[in-house]
Amino acid sequence: MYYLPITLIVTLLASLFVAYIINPVFAVQFMKPHDEEHIMHPRMTRGIKVSSVVLIALSAIFHIAGSHAIGNLMLVVIGFNFLNHFYLQKVIWKFQEVRWPRFKEWYGRKLEWALKYPKTLVLATVGLFFFSIFAMVKRAPDVVFFPASDPNFIYAYIKAPIGTDQYVTDSIAKIVEQRVYKGLGKDNPIVTSVITNVAVGTNDPNEFDPSVQPHKAKITVAFKKFSDRNGISSKQYLTSIREAVKGIPGVEITVDQEQGGPPVGKPINIEIRGDKFEELVKTSEELQRYLNAEDIAGVEQLKSDFETSKPEIVFNINRERANREGISTAQIGMEIRNAVFGNEVSKFRDDNDEYPIQLRYKYDQRTNVDALKNLKITYRDMNMGGVVRQVPLSAFCDIEYSSTFGGIKRINQKRVITVNSNVLSGYDPNGVVTAVQKAVEAFPKPDGIEVALTGQQEKQAETMSFLGTAMLVSLGLIFLILVTQFNSLSKPIIILTEIIFSMIGVFLGYAITGMTISTIMMGVGIVALAGIVVRNGILLVEFTDLLKEQGVNTWDAIIEAGKTRMTPVLLTAFATMLGLIPLAVGLNIDFEELLTTGNPHLFFGGDSVAFWGPLSWTMIFGLAFATFLTLILVPAMYLLTERAKARWNRFMDRIMGRSEAPKEANETVLDEI
Repeated sequence: MYYLPITLIVTLLASLFVAYIINPVFAVQFMKPHDEEHIMHPRMTRGIKVSSVVLIALSAIFHIAGSHAIGNLMLVVIGFNFLNHFYLQKVIWKFQEVRWPRFKEWYGRKLEWALKYPKTLVLATVGLFFFSIFAMVKRAPDVVFFPASDPNFIYAYIKAPIGTDQYVTDSIAKIVEQRVYKGLGKDNPIVTSVITNVAVGTNDPNEFDPSVQPHKAKITVAFKKFSDRNGISSKQYLTSIREAVKGIPGVEITVDQEQGGPPVGKPINIEIRGDKFEELVKTSEELQRYLNAEDIAGVEQLKSDFETSKPEIVFNINRERANREGISTAQIGMEIRNAVFGNEVSKFRDDNDEYPIQLRYKYDQRTNVDALKNLKITYRDMNMGGVVRQVPLSAFCDIEYSSTFGGIKRINQKRVITVNSNVLSGYDPNGVVTAVQKAVEAFPKPDGIEVALTGQQEKQAETMSFLGTAMLVSLGLIFLILVTQFNSLSKPIIILTEIIFSMIGVFLGYAITGMTISTIMMGVGIVALAGIVVRNGILLVEFTDLLKEQGVNTWDAIIEAGKTRMTPVLLTAFATMLGLIPLAVGLNIDFEELLTTGNPHLFFGGDSVAFWGPLSWTMIFGLAFATFLTLILVPAMYLLTERAKARWNRFMDRIMGRSEAPKEANETVLDEI
């Protein structure tokens, strides 16, 4: 806190130095034209000396104030300043004055050759478009809805039979916990904690049920952050824990990792819908047995959300005997409820809150059925003149044990039973779901029963439909804006065609690398790619029109526009691709530690690359091929449209009877093209 005012003052002084001293010096140094002699034989100038002295002084001040990273940054700026002045200026000058003009001339010669065969080039691109689709389908990379990284948390959800006491559930959780430790290995270096919950906070997020249930438990394995795992993948433990917790009879155990997006349901989620409840239950059980018999690879374990054996204690009241005693069923029900759950008799208040006071039986009495049978019903018998009487519950009530359904769910007024499962690690979720879909279609369903796959696959289909609609809307808006700008239909069509063909790079990129496709991130990446592709196409088409307005013939205008606009097109493409590479590979650098201690803590990967990687690679693949389209295919399509326009004008002139001067003019246009 002592250094805070000093740091603020020093920062203000540094800003004044930069604004009024360094900035003018640098402006004079870098913005004035340099001759070749000055660049090839640099010398120490006054600007270099002044800026170095100022930066060294600022570095010393920041070091004294305790901001060592900023102080070292000033020294790094001095180093780059010298590097630029004595070396980089030579390299830049040679590149701009020698190598880049040669490259532009080479590109011009290649463009002239390509323009001799414009139809062949367009047809080849169309063929490559269909080939890229075929290649991606043939390679069949894994397709997921939301991308998933190495798990930071692994959850083991334990479900005992309904009615299991929490103490019994806790004993089961201890056994599962020991197996989880066995799956993780002894003293695992990347595990920070293993936490077990019983009853509270134990539900799977996909079930959307936050209630407290004593027959459920959850074990949470927390891992260190990605940068501290020393290259060890936590995904391998997902499989080892699943294998370790198998074989506990009477208990359902599901092992999963945290989700990479909003809860959308399990990858395999089958809904059985119908009106007749008995047929619905029977069909769900038969379907579950049928799919288990199919033994589809990749399915973890099919589980039904319908509970068929929820235990219950039934109090059968003999109404005739109860009426003789003058007791109503409402009195009996309230007495049992007050005994088991209690009755709020008062509240306790303190300075902050108030707390209800519940009056109920002792634990050993309310959990003992025999004690409940002897429960005394206290009432005033009006048949005997208002005498207060106590009658045991067993005098007019029989108790029996039975089971019932756990609950009935409805979706859109239809009764629904859901059978779901996770997909094992190493399997393509879409491929496994497709196999399940084929098996479900072959399953004989009774009349009035519907079976449909929903959950994650349904959300994925909805998202793809939305992204497709968004893409069409964006193309429509782009087309309207381009028509307004160019006052033409052909030029916007050329640019929109370039957007469609740019997906060749996306398809080929995923087909060659075999990377996992995230439908939502790939869709967003393609929509984002369209903006950059349109911008580059506009640069080329607009400059070609400008040259034609100045009297340059079409052929020369196309060549010159390509050579001139090649620089901004390539700069845009390479700047975007290079800017996306850190996101694509998950490049992580701690700049503060780098400037302070020299250790950048450099590593690749992490949670961010799993989410942003598919989007970044989509844009990189698409933009790499779209640059070729802009520099080669767009000029070819522009030439074809101009030739088509000239022929159309000549045809219309003949029809309208203007075949003399207009004909000669059109032939001249064709010759120029």
